[in-house]
Amino acid sequence: MTLKVIGSGFGRTGTDSMREALNILGFGPCHHMVEVMGNAEQARLWQEIAQGGTPDWERVFAGYNAAVDWPSAFFWRDLMDVYPDALVVHTHRSAESWWRSFEQTILAVVSGTGEATSMARTLVRERVFGGRPDDRAHAIAVYEAHFAEVQARVPASRLLVHSLGDGWGPLCARLGVPVPDQPYPSRNTTASFQSRLPHVFGPAATGGAA
Repeated sequence: MTLKVIGSGFGRTGTDSMREALNILGFGPCHHMVEVMGNAEQARLWQEIAQGGTPDWERVFAGYNAAVDWPSAFFWRDLMDVYPDALVVHTHRSAESWWRSFEQTILAVVSGTGEATSMARTLVRERVFGGRPDDRAHAIAVYEAHFAEVQARVPASRLLVHSLGDGWGPLCARLGVPVPDQPYPSRNTTASFQSRLPHVFGPAATGGAA
């Protein structure tokens, strides 16, 4: 299988909703951080990649037709070259609203301890944010610079910027498929993310809270 869609958007930009949307449209299975958390082999492969190992993308994405969210979003440049026919979908929201959501969710994960969060710490905390994910001004600057680079480097013919609230229309038009007779997905709210933290990552993910 080969990737038909590459997601370049940061976590907390509607990536889980996009994952579900792509699955509904027939472009799944779609890779996402939830796939890594629920699969020991995926976790092992991505930990090696996060630490600088040479990726075997065919192995990593075996069985997948699309990939969104971290960890794959960090490697969007490489994936563009490996899958030259894939559409790059950049999920996006305003920098301020992204930070508010990130601060209440993923920041707890990448600030935690323990084996369950090691890959996220290595990739997101260190490689994406240079060890400063809790520095609001720095994190927002990284977020905005990332968006600017995607816009500058991805040809318009290959890029769809999908902002929160855009729904099915732009996505279906670019993928050449009809709009489904159901609402666009709305998944992984801040509250639902927070409720899952101790169950998925253990108490260490929230600094030891129960």
